[in-house]
Amino acid sequence: ASVCCGLPLSILLDPTGAVAFVLSQGAISSYPVNSDGSLGTPTTPWTVPAGDTAMAMTRDAAGQFLFVLDTGSSPPPANCPPRGSGDPSFAGCPSISVFTMQPGSGTLAGGSPFYVSKVPTGLSAITFPTPSGTTPSCASTTSEEFLYVTSTQDLLPPHNDNTVSMYCVDSSGNLSETANSPFATQVDPLSVLAVNTNPAGQNTGGIFVYVGSQPTASGALSIFQMDVNNALLLPVGTEPPSTGQKPVQMLVDPTNNFLYVVCEDSNQVYGYRINTTAGTLTALSPANEPTGSQPVALAMHSSGEFLYTSNSNASNISGFAVSTTSGSMSSPITVTSPAGPSGMAAR
Repeated sequence: ASVCCGLPLSILLDPTGAVAFVLSQGAISSYPVNSDGSLGTPTTPWTVPAGDTAMAMTRDAAGQFLFVLDTGSSPPPANCPPRGSGDPSFAGCPSISVFTMQPGSGTLAGGSPFYVSKVPTGLSAITFPTPSGTTPSCASTTSEEFLYVTSTQDLLPPHNDNTVSMYCVDSSGNLSETANSPFATQVDPLSVLAVNTNPAGQNTGGIFVYVGSQPTASGALSIFQMDVNNALLLPVGTEPPSTGQKPVQMLVDPTNNFLYVVCEDSNQVYGYRINTTAGTLTALSPANEPTGSQPVALAMHSSGEFLYTSNSNASNISGFAVSTTSGSMSSPITVTSPAGPSGMAAR
């Protein structure tokens, strides 16, 4: 299907699988998903403000909110708000837009920019029940939602570069940066993923945040654990062996036991077992599988049995069978795709 308004960047499905949202550099398009998986006639529920460029999006698990990162104008204005503002006088600054959405519907509401001073690179949202005996960090008393955003550059002094920022999301989708945010990462953070390893109704795991970076010739993964009581990210000391070059996207399997990382410059996808208590990562065996040239996105089937990468430079898709017990990848296949595939979604 044709896509409006610049290069397509990513795609995601609503929780029912009935609607696909496609983010391009200049707009969001929504497509009904037909019973055979094909896409129907799109609508355009949002257009990026003139002069800005969208770069990434995600939604929360319930499909209540859709979050979009905007890099702002190039070059950005000299004075951008240090901790976020809805003031339209900051137009052209990097921003986060939050839309309310309804499962099964292609319409979006809201989307006013929340302007920031940091040039964003990646984002991840997480919602979890407020643990028993803790004080909620956000407005809700029964559940909490946070948004994590990585950044390589701070536009304002003292230029707190290479960070991950943490935002509370209230019941209306309003953002507020937590008091101790941002948190330092390795140089050149590119991707972020928040994972809840607590089994339903239990508190035996934790909330862990993984950040993929490119500090040297090799990529790296940083691990943080969230202190829910104080809205802090605490570094977890043991990082995994170096991952591939330019880790641009991560996902977990449906059980939150295995983490997969696609590495754009080394043409690989890496797999790790998550220690659900400590958050540490252990490389799978084999630790990685080759993909086509320049993989930029990952998708996993809802069964957890199949993993796919979108290989932009090769114009193809790599597929792997995945063991639901060991997490290992095997039986690779390659399928030709239209030129320059970008985002991926699977159900």
